[in-house]
Amino acid sequence: MQKNEKKEIIWKVVQEQIIPKSNNHLEVFKEMQKNCPLLEHATYRILAGAPRKAKKLLTVGISSAQHSHGSYLLDTLKSLFHASSLHELETMVVVVHLSDQDPAWLSQTVTNISVLFASHIEAHNLFVVQGLLGGSPLQKENFSSPCGELYSRQKENYALLMNFASKLSDYFLLMEDHVRCSPSFVSTIYKALAAWKEFHWVILEFSDLRFSGKVFHSSDLPRLISFFLLFTMDPPTHLLLSNFSFLVGQSVPISFVPDLFQSWGNNFTSEDTCYQEEEKEKTLDTLPNNPLAHVYTNMASANNHLPEDAYSLSPRFFQTPFVFEGHEYTLIFNRNYKVIQIEIVTGFGTQGIYQLEHGQVELGYEPVENKKGCARYTLLGPLVKGKFHQKVHYDKDFEEEVRCVRVLVTAAQVSYLCITQIRIWV
Repeated sequence: MQKNEKKEIIWKVVQEQIIPKSNNHLEVFKEMQKNCPLLEHATYRILAGAPRKAKKLLTVGISSAQHSHGSYLLDTLKSLFHASSLHELETMVVVVHLSDQDPAWLSQTVTNISVLFASHIEAHNLFVVQGLLGGSPLQKENFSSPCGELYSRQKENYALLMNFASKLSDYFLLMEDHVRCSPSFVSTIYKALAAWKEFHWVILEFSDLRFSGKVFHSSDLPRLISFFLLFTMDPPTHLLLSNFSFLVGQSVPISFVPDLFQSWGNNFTSEDTCYQEEEKEKTLDTLPNNPLAHVYTNMASANNHLPEDAYSLSPRFFQTPFVFEGHEYTLIFNRNYKVIQIEIVTGFGTQGIYQLEHGQVELGYEPVENKKGCARYTLLGPLVKGKFHQKVHYDKDFEEEVRCVRVLVTAAQVSYLCITQIRIWV
């Protein structure tokens, strides 16, 4: 594909994002994919371990290279396996793609992994590969800057990793080689996947890090690979990821809180100079704002636990004896706000007694006069095991502030429901 053709397609992508009424994202992407070089020349060597034929639920993919400032790859793997139970390990496989060509580094790295993680390799939970593109056009680019070379190398390495992993499991988790994993991160991701099963999504984000913590459908990986190999230098790799989700119909990022993955150290990567923004977003205030709001619900109160109690930032809670599909709990603010994070907790304890079993959170716009809600709502996401904790993202060019936040019941349940906590950051 010629450079002017690439620019024309990027312009189409930009136009699609600027004009939200136009919903031709997928058609634009099909045009890109049709003209994009694929991994026809890719070859792989398995350096340690071997995959099983049985398909897993999740592949954890890590691409690693030699770093002048040292490596956290072994620490990352230690953290990953330490944070995972035996049951979780049975449902996933870890693929490490070593992208550096230095034979001494390759040999030492493979030896270290083989010794430290022998049990996981024997159990087919971990294997190490090296992929090469051979005569692919990617290797024939002339780079005008170190950043252009970095972007190209990143896209090539991620493309090779994803290409190898695309048929190993139903879902793919991308991780960098310098992260710490939160305990039971696999179960947390599985719960979110189950809750989002009936909703359209492209990328679920479980970390603020630029690449780590992003979960994909494995069936989407071939298209993402095509996208990476179409634009071999600019734009930066993480921006292509954002554009990819737009192209296949996800209008805003879906970001869960708290982060499941953190970097081992600040300023770890020497690549930061190639990026304009910080690796981590600014930390939100510890305390929520919970701006003044009128509470509307068509649920009955029980045992003197009122609807307002759940929003009061106190130990009090709202209780109702039954809920049906279409029941709602709605906050109507006294003015418009830019809501940046929402946390909703239903039920009690680790067992989730009296939690909302089927529900979703929506953002509302244009309040109606009778204070029963808003005229228009957009879906933010479903509750996961009775809880909801997500960031709210906005399109920079079309930023409409929120007037309502609604919890909508999507199926009846016979037990009591308790909404124990609602926290809003604005």
